Amino acid sequence: MPSIKSLLLCALFAGSAALSSQAAMAEDAGFAVGPQYDTTHVYVDAKDFNHFVKSFVDTFGGKTSKQGVFQVTPTASKTMSQLALTPAGTISVFGFKTPIPYPFGAERTGYLVTDMDAALDSAVKHGATRLVEAFPDPIGRDTVIQWPGGVNMQLYWHTQKPHYDPLATVPENRIYLTSDAADTFIKDWVAFSHGTVVSDENAAPGSAAGLSHPIRRVRIDSGYGKMTVLVTKGQLPWPYGRDMTGYEVSDLKATLKKAKAAGVEVLVAPYNAGDREAVMVRFPGGYIAEIHQLHHAS
Repeated sequence: MPSIKSLLLCALFAGSAALSSQAAMAEDAGFAVGPQYDTTHVYVDAKDFNHFVKSFVDTFGGKTSKQGVFQVTPTASKTMSQLALTPAGTISVFGFKTPIPYPFGAERTGYLVTDMDAALDSAVKHGATRLVEAFPDPIGRDTVIQWPGGVNMQLYWHTQKPHYDPLATVPENRIYLTSDAADTFIKDWVAFSHGTVVSDENAAPGSAAGLSHPIRRVRIDSGYGKMTVLVTKGQLPWPYGRDMTGYEVSDLKATLKKAKAAGVEVLVAPYNAGDREAVMVRFPGGYIAEIHQLHHAS
């Protein structure tokens, strides 16, 4: 008969093996949880907060979380905060009632991770720089990091794992870089996220960045969702480069009708960007975004 000591050792070994397996699975996924938990960070004036949130949900559908006023930075500040959870993507909206502490306001996205310390260590290992050391917030922990080319993002972790509905379409994180930084950023992001380069076009339509000449366009998929890297000389016509996210919809015409009724301004009329018809819009409060409908082969 096995001794109590041997049974305890077996139990400890099994528990350790299970934890190691879970850690390996998390690392294999790049510590991502899912694209419905990855949010574009939108900063608007507090006076525009409610109008913006309503216009976004009226355009894409979905719902909002409960609105509140919190300190979400490691130093003293107060902001209105709310999530808009739509079938086309999730946004975190901030309307600061105090000055915004540095470097907040320049991060483009917030990515939920399974393990803050391990994810942060991995990001640094793969080329990121900590702009803000990990700090506690009211519901978990946060950090802000920067990738080559000046791509800032937040990583966050919740004490209690949230549960959001899967997305109908996964939005694209649209990143504009010059050739000086593009290859390094792409290599580092793919290594960290365990992503896949879906396509790398050296002569993609320049219309994707408002240009008349071809550009390089790289598309990456990972557990953090979709990413499109637009490589140009940086000489972009307004409003290109001011957009952070591209939202896929099934019917662009119908979506634009809803958007206009919600007070959204069309900055660039619908145009052909190769595999899609796209438009550039500005929501109340100033948030600029791309919206597109894919061309499906018949």
